[in-house]
Amino acid sequence: MSTQEVADKLVGYCRMGQFTDAINTLYDENIVSIEPDGAPMKEVRGLEEVRQKTEHFNSMVEEVHGMTVSDPLVADKFISIAMEMDVTFKGAPRTKMSEICLYKVDNGKIVWEEFFFTPMNPEG
Repeated sequence: MSTQEVADKLVGYCRMGQFTDAINTLYDENIVSIEPDGAPMKEVRGLEEVRQKTEHFNSMVEEVHGMTVSDPLVADKFISIAMEMDVTFKGAPRTKMSEICLYKVDNGKIVWEEFFFTPMNPEG
């Protein structure tokens, strides 16, 4: 699969909220996933760890009110998308999250992802 094909499939999954399907279909066994400083899990390695990180995020969410995912920008082996979520986390007020998501593709699979956003401050 080309980088553009991976990008198109990834955006399709994300727009439908099917993040686990994206991981199971598009991610390499040795995926590296990086979050910004202050996020609960800074870096995880391997498909199972990424699945666990996704489950942990989902367990913190009380309700998703809406989500938008940009069209992908593709250059060489890299994909960039912007994502916004209108979400209520358990025990927190409704908030809007905005992030830039970067991915690297090798041999038709996502081998690296990094997310850029401002983590929520638990003290408000």
